[in-house]
Amino acid sequence: MSRIGITTTIPIEIIYAAGMVPVDLNNIFITSTDPLKLISIAEEAGFPRHTCGWIKGIYGAITTNPDIKTIIAVTEGDCSNTHALAEIAELIGKEVVYFSYPIDKDKTMLQYQMHKLMSYFGISDSQAISVKKRLDKIRQLAWKIDQMTWKGNISGKDNHYFLVNCSDMKGNPDLYKKELLLFINNQLQQTSASHSKKNDKIRIGIIGVPPIFPDFFEYIESLNTHIVYNEIPRQFSMPFHTNNLIEQYLAYTYPYGIFQRLSDIKTQITNRKIDGVIHYVQAFCFRHIEDIIVRQELSCPVLTIEGDTPINIDARTRIRIETFIQILKDAK
Repeated sequence: MSRIGITTTIPIEIIYAAGMVPVDLNNIFITSTDPLKLISIAEEAGFPRHTCGWIKGIYGAITTNPDIKTIIAVTEGDCSNTHALAEIAELIGKEVVYFSYPIDKDKTMLQYQMHKLMSYFGISDSQAISVKKRLDKIRQLAWKIDQMTWKGNISGKDNHYFLVNCSDMKGNPDLYKKELLLFINNQLQQTSASHSKKNDKIRIGIIGVPPIFPDFFEYIESLNTHIVYNEIPRQFSMPFHTNNLIEQYLAYTYPYGIFQRLSDIKTQITNRKIDGVIHYVQAFCFRHIEDIIVRQELSCPVLTIEGDTPINIDARTRIRIETFIQILKDAK
């Protein structure tokens, strides 16, 4: 089956309905055996050094996967640099399909984008809905893992792994479903054996784009904390019951601006009894500016940290994180 590269979460139901496989280029980049090499490929091709590491990594993923001949580029509702990335992809011979999330959440415009994508892949609404019903059952397993994270002891790293892979279901929904079920069953057995020990660790929420640091989750949770909320990966799991694709991708908060995201973030901070929030921002990303709004709108303590390339957390950032956690412990 043809593999279709995607630059961020899009209606994957449409691709699967067409008998093709969506591949999240972000995941290919960050799980590569040498993600720095993928960045260097982009820089050698002429990408400016002051360009988002994720964009450069995606370009590297595109060039090192020649079987991915078609790219779906989200040019509204994600990274502004995707416009230029898509043009470079066309330059090197890839077929580019454009998709946009209307910033004002206009239902008619989103419906138009959906139908345009369906027309390109030659499928109908009913075919896409049939796939949605199948994928929703898998997503519910991811929701279960998320619930077991903040109500139990599943690590923030495991939570991130399973939720972030909802973006493309790892290219094989059936195998992904088996992986989810196996993990849930193992966790339930471990919890039963340990008699559900109470977790008194500092409860941390992670908001913003997925962190690029490979040791991010291990390091934070080594400080006697529990990451109980991964904002964007949770959104990739489409954590809401909807009847159709339009409802589903209107409820998905990530593409529509900071205020819709904050509404959901505030609810999760309360529900999950979060002590403090770490706002991860990517270097050279326009979303960094939104940190101004985040700090004014959230009532709980917020630490903003910036990442650039996929290397372990630097000493300065480690000290800032340690200090933040200590402040939360003192307050508690």
